[in-house]
Amino acid sequence: MPFRSLRSRLVLSHILPFVLIIPLVGIAMAYLLETRLLLPLVYTGLEKDARLVAEISRVQPVLWENEILARRFVDGISPYLSGQVSILALNGGVLASSTEGELQMGERRVDLPDLSAVGPQGVVQLKNGPLAEVFTPVYDLDGRPLGVIRLTSRVVTVLDQVYQLRYLLAAILALGVLAGLGLGSYLALSLERPIKRVADSIQELAAGSRQLQVEEQGPQEIRSLAHSFNVLVVQLNSLEQARRQLLANLVHELGRPLGAIRSAIQALVNGAMDDPLLSADLLTGLDGETLRLKRLLEDLAGLHDQVLGTLELNRTPVHLQDWLPEIASPWEAAAREKGLAWTLDIEPDLPGVEVDPDRLAQALGNLLSNAVKFTPSGGQVAVSVRRIEDDLLLEVADSGPGIPESEQEKVFQPFYRGSQGRRIVQGMGLGLSIARQVAEAHGGSLQVESQSGTGSRFKLRIPVS
Repeated sequence: MPFRSLRSRLVLSHILPFVLIIPLVGIAMAYLLETRLLLPLVYTGLEKDARLVAEISRVQPVLWENEILARRFVDGISPYLSGQVSILALNGGVLASSTEGELQMGERRVDLPDLSAVGPQGVVQLKNGPLAEVFTPVYDLDGRPLGVIRLTSRVVTVLDQVYQLRYLLAAILALGVLAGLGLGSYLALSLERPIKRVADSIQELAAGSRQLQVEEQGPQEIRSLAHSFNVLVVQLNSLEQARRQLLANLVHELGRPLGAIRSAIQALVNGAMDDPLLSADLLTGLDGETLRLKRLLEDLAGLHDQVLGTLELNRTPVHLQDWLPEIASPWEAAAREKGLAWTLDIEPDLPGVEVDPDRLAQALGNLLSNAVKFTPSGGQVAVSVRRIEDDLLLEVADSGPGIPESEQEKVFQPFYRGSQGRRIVQGMGLGLSIARQVAEAHGGSLQVESQSGTGSRFKLRIPVS
C-alpha cells in the first residue's frame, strides 16, 4: 500500500505544501487582494473623478441641452479620468459617452439606480460583471437636477492576471515539487538508513544473534535508540552468560555434596555400619553435606526473590545483643577450627529493631561464611555492632586477601565470583548479592571497604525505625 513506508511519508510531507497548500493560499490571497485592496482603489478613483466631472458640468447647463457640446466635453476630459465617462439624462438616455460601443451599437439608454436619496456629491457604487460603475446626480446652481454622470472601469481581477501567468506559475510549482521531492528523498534516506539498521538488528536479535552492535549515527533520537539497543544487547549477553554460569555452578555445587553423600551411603551399605566410630564419622559428614545443600537452596530461593523483585519480610522485634551471639556461634566454631582469631563486639544498650530475623541471619551468614572461607589460617575475623545516629551498623572484618577496587561493586552482582586466586572464587556467587538485597529490603545498605592484601570490611546498615 502507498505511503506505508517512512520514506514515502516524508517525501509526501515535502510535496504537499507545493501541491495543495501553496495553491490554496494563493487563491485566498488573490481573493483578499481583490476584495480588500484592488476594488476599493478602483472605486475610490472613480468616485473622485465622478465628483470632479459633476462639479464642472453643473456650471455648464448647456451641456445637458446640446449633445454636440456634451460629446466635445466628454472627448476633452476623458483622457484625464481613471475610467470611461458618460453623461446621462434623467431618464437614463445617453447624451455623450467616451465608450464608443454605447453609441455605435445603438445603446442609447442606461438603467439608472435609485438616486432619489442621493444628494449633491453623493455617489452610488455598482458592480456589473467585470465593470465597476459609479453614478452621481448633477444639480444646477439653483439645486434643480440636470442629469447623471456615470464612470465605469473594467476590473482586471487578480485571478485573471494569475490565469494569464498560468504557464509560468505551473513551471514554478513543478520546480517546487521537484525540489520538495529531492529534499524529502534525501531527508527520508538519512532517516531510513539508521532506522533500518536498528530494525534489522532487532530482527537478528529476535532470531538468536547476540553479538550485535549498531552504529550510533543519525539524528539525536535515532542515536538514542541505537544506544538503547546496544545497552539491551549487552544486558542480554550478560544474562546469557549469567544463565550459563548458573548452570555450571549448579552442576558443580550439587555434584560435590551429592557425590560425597553417595560415597557415604555406599560405605554404610557395604558394612561401615558395623564400625561405630566410622559410621559416626560418615553420618557427621552426611549431615554437613546436607547442610551445604540447604544453604545452596537458600541462595537459590534468594535468587528467585531477586528475579521476581518481591522480597517479603516477616518483621518481628529483635534485640541484637541477644540475637547476634546465637547466630554467630556456628561461624565462631568454624573460625576457631580453622585456626582463626575471633572477636565479637556488641555495643551495650542497643535499641530493639523490627527486622526479619531469618532473612537477616541469612545475610549475616553469607558475610561470615565468606570471611571464614577466604581468611587463611592464623588470620582473624571480627564482628561488631553499634549504633550510628539512626542506624545500627553490623560490621564483618577479616584479614583475608582483600578485594581489588575494580571488583568491589561487581562482587554484589549475582554469579560474580571474582578473579582467579582472589576471594569469592568458590560457590554460586549469590551470597553477597542476596545479603545486599536483604539489607535494602530493610531500608538499609551493604557496602565494602577493602584493599588487595589488607583484608575486607563489610558494613551492613539497618535503620532503627
